[in-house]
Amino acid sequence: MRFTRISAAVAVALASTFALAADPDQAIRKNLLSIQPDMPIEAIAESPMPGLYQVQLKGGRQLYASADGQFVLQGYLYQFKDGQAVNLTEQQESLAIAKQINDVPAKEMVVFPAQQAKTHITVFTDTDCGYCQKLHSEVPELNKLGVEVRYLAFPRQGLQGAAYKELVSVWCAKDRQAAMDLAKARKDVPEAQCDNPVAQQYALGQMIGVNGTPAIVLANGKLIPGYQPAPQLAQQALEAK
Repeated sequence: MRFTRISAAVAVALASTFALAADPDQAIRKNLLSIQPDMPIEAIAESPMPGLYQVQLKGGRQLYASADGQFVLQGYLYQFKDGQAVNLTEQQESLAIAKQINDVPAKEMVVFPAQQAKTHITVFTDTDCGYCQKLHSEVPELNKLGVEVRYLAFPRQGLQGAAYKELVSVWCAKDRQAAMDLAKARKDVPEAQCDNPVAQQYALGQMIGVNGTPAIVLANGKLIPGYQPAPQLAQQALEAK
């Protein structure tokens, strides 16, 4: 009888293990949500590394977990190909960020087009940010080099205060380009109110990992934190695939 009871217990344990292994999505999701109930999980799938699952969060960030959800990693996963290390995590995050940015209609941005556009960058910007102002002074040079500049709003101090109000005025102006020029030149922007996307764009920036301005997103979704001189930035933008 003892042998029978032990065998039954082992059978139950094995059945539970097999059930977890058969549905890693459920096991991983359950454990992660038990730690953080509002974790924004978008998808769970096998990673290129055998036995490891990738957890995609809203905004593009990636986690990795074992099939039973008992082990979780946060960091970069590399794969060696032809003697070079390929950052698979960065690739996946960039794809997700590019999708998020591409879902923003151009009419909700402040766009400075290039005469002969070869690519574009999307810049999360604040009006009272010194490096944002420096970058804006180089927009004509970027345009000449074939780079269209698209602005999204990111009030660094949140949805309160003068910077937020000024961004709203820029987005509500009849001529957004002229209003942005005024703001970046530290000149007064005529106050304006309308139904605007500033709060949504701020939330989008937070979701994809923006924590300062300027934050530059290349066409392939790669996020560059901080100012880059126009020649270097244009080169990176043109090389983005």
